[in-house]
Amino acid sequence: MSAAAAPAALPRPRTFAGGAGRGRLRSVPAQAGPVPKRAAGHPLSLGRDARARLGGAVRALLDAAGLEGASDAVRLAVLVLASRTPSETGVVEIRTSELGRWIGVSASYAASVVVPGLRDSGVVSVETAEGEFGQDTGLECKVRPLWGAQGVLGHPLRLGKKEYVTLKRLMEAVMGPGWKHRDGRVTPAGLLGTRTGRGAATDRLALLLLVLVARETGRVRQCGGTVDTKRGRAAATVARLLGCTASAGERVLERLEQRELVLRVRVRTGSGLRNRSRLMVPAVAAAHGRTVADDVLEDRARAPEPEFSDPDGVAGAGEVPELAEESQINGVPVTGVADVADPDVAAALHTDHPSPVTPGSPLSLSGGFSGYGRGGEGRRTERACTGEDRAVDGESVAAETGSPVAGGGPLRGEKPQKSPVDERGEKPAAGAGAGSRPKAAGWATAQQRRRVALPADLRLRVALGPVTWLWERLSGWQQDQVEAAAKAELAQMAGLGVAREGAARLLADRLTDRLAETGGEAMVTGPYGWLIRRGLPQRRACSHRKCDDGVRLDTGEDCENCGNVIHLRRAWRARIGADIDRELPGLADGERRRVLEERLRERAAIEAEDLSWRREQARAERAWRDAARAAAAEQAERERQTAAAADVVRRVLACEDCGRGQAAGLCEACDHRRQTESLIGEAGLLAAAGVADLSDPASIAAAVAGARTAIEDSTAAAWQEFLQITDVATLEADPQAAADAYAFTAFQAVQLAVGAYQDDALAVLCRTPEAEAEARRAYRAEQGRPWFQHHPTGADAVAAATNAAATARERVAEQLLAARLKQLHERSAAPARRPASWTERLPGLAGRPLGGDATGAVIA
Repeated sequence: MSAAAAPAALPRPRTFAGGAGRGRLRSVPAQAGPVPKRAAGHPLSLGRDARARLGGAVRALLDAAGLEGASDAVRLAVLVLASRTPSETGVVEIRTSELGRWIGVSASYAASVVVPGLRDSGVVSVETAEGEFGQDTGLECKVRPLWGAQGVLGHPLRLGKKEYVTLKRLMEAVMGPGWKHRDGRVTPAGLLGTRTGRGAATDRLALLLLVLVARETGRVRQCGGTVDTKRGRAAATVARLLGCTASAGERVLERLEQRELVLRVRVRTGSGLRNRSRLMVPAVAAAHGRTVADDVLEDRARAPEPEFSDPDGVAGAGEVPELAEESQINGVPVTGVADVADPDVAAALHTDHPSPVTPGSPLSLSGGFSGYGRGGEGRRTERACTGEDRAVDGESVAAETGSPVAGGGPLRGEKPQKSPVDERGEKPAAGAGAGSRPKAAGWATAQQRRRVALPADLRLRVALGPVTWLWERLSGWQQDQVEAAAKAELAQMAGLGVAREGAARLLADRLTDRLAETGGEAMVTGPYGWLIRRGLPQRRACSHRKCDDGVRLDTGEDCENCGNVIHLRRAWRARIGADIDRELPGLADGERRRVLEERLRERAAIEAEDLSWRREQARAERAWRDAARAAAAEQAERERQTAAAADVVRRVLACEDCGRGQAAGLCEACDHRRQTESLIGEAGLLAAAGVADLSDPASIAAAVAGARTAIEDSTAAAWQEFLQITDVATLEADPQAAADAYAFTAFQAVQLAVGAYQDDALAVLCRTPEAEAEARRAYRAEQGRPWFQHHPTGADAVAAATNAAATARERVAEQLLAARLKQLHERSAAPARRPASWTERLPGLAGRPLGGDATGAVIA
């Protein structure tokens, strides 16, 4: 072997003090031959991880807050837009007609119903480009939940580029409308691409959800619990996927069966009788290279002397209400889960033993005995109890099991007289005779809602993950209550400042800690009570509202307030111990401990009394605040009523100026006249402030008079323009309307004049020496800025300095105008000189000489 071909000797890895070898990076030889290229598989051949990932994303989109009560067309449109979302931009560009083809509706329906529904939901932001007739032709859509989940780690909608591509290929395979390309290629339509019209969107959505939950064999796991016996478990499964009624799910299932997209088949048994039905999606099985017949139409082993009930009848006495995947009879597999008998679910295979058993006779079964395997909940093996062969109340029936561990399933032919009462405290129905199986009130309804799996909401699935086994032991009503309690705890955490994405994890940690305190799930005898009263509620170790077992909910760190409480208690213990050592020296350890505990109890009683007093004070203050708030509300209501009564009285008053009735004290025309007169005075002052010499009263009067004359001329011109565009005869017929119109016209003209006089005054004041000096200072200051000091005469520096100078000039002009107006207002508001009284004037008049012809009256 040549030196080039000989492998290089790898050095011995170094070892640390403990003797462990440190890993080294080693080169990997290149693969011999060409690397095979992997082609994309069938769009429907999804693996378990991809199915779970896409299914979680689809369910999260359908459970969005804005889609409650939305039509299936709108919900499906959200999924279509999500599948076509580019991973780089997040904005989908699509035509309305193309969106309608995807969901199986017309373009007009999509524009008039689907697009407005998307806008109203708030889940999708839609920007439209209008067509020739105003319709929404082009759409730019952004699915907001997808956009908001990109930065949230672990969010079900945080999809990668490959997942977007997989979802798009899956949507094309299920409901793609088909295309004809320019180069002649033809993309065929999907499984439901040709299905259009009424119910098309519902059928497409149902098939998509079935494909996402179907296994590699094409089998769909059906829902558990009690279902409508007239519809069947398959219809109930479709209804729960769509969130509709069982009858609607049955119609959807029938339409899909007509197109041979789903199958309802029954498993064959060794006896040839029908057993449970299965819901299959043949396209999924074909995509994985399987056929439906390989997995469904298979024979089952024959049980020893089975006794079957009719598939459409009620379950017999030998059947159990709930069975798990494992069989009760050793070696005989049982497929599926059946809770009740319905058209699609036959009775479970179970040997019906006779109740009278001969004492002392041995029981021999070749294949085991009933109750051999564990129950469906994974607990201990059910066992027969002593005296089970004795009759109850003299009747020939087996006594119910006495095992506290056994669940609700009958054991060895037992026929319990009453069903277990759930934790709501409901009593069994009256009149339960031997051999019957009455249910507690509301039990059937609760069992219909019972879910084996956790809720579909991802936050609840994360929060209740540690107690999955306890969840499966709850009834339907109890599951609803626990779900509501968990949502309330999550909402409370959000109100305490906990991040929304971290609240579910905190609640799961709380349940884990509480289970550890209890000793595990096996030690919980009452799942519902434990979850509601011990597992889910927050336990405050101190008075802080964010404390939970000594941990802060918002930060996850130890509660500082709890540390303070512990510190204070330790300080009091040390202080009391020091007092005892000082007051009672020489005490034995036992006696000292007794005295210390006694004084600590006294101190705790004092603190409890103080706490009770403070709570009473808080209640009294709260009651006082409530009373004060109620009194303030009553006072406000009285004032409102008083103001309303005064307004009613004011409305009936006549006008103060013209005397018109029902004018609220001042009619509209007179109000406009008053405002016009006030504005004319303001315009005169603005004109005087701009051009007049404030030390010369004559100059001020001339400016004011000139402004008034100009305003009157502009008012007359505006009135003439108004007369040209209106009917003069109408105004002559109604003098009051003509007066109102003239007053309003004059008011508008004066408003324009005031603005013009203000602009003129500012323009004049901008040219004053004060304004120019301030402008020069601002110009130089701007040029001296650090970013302009190296090139103060540049274009940018000159432009910035010019703007600063103009701003400074306007600011000075505004200040000068305000000062001049203030001076003019003070001058006009100066009180007039009071005329002298007659007592003061008569002595002067008496001293004046009178002429011979002065016979007239003296005028003051």
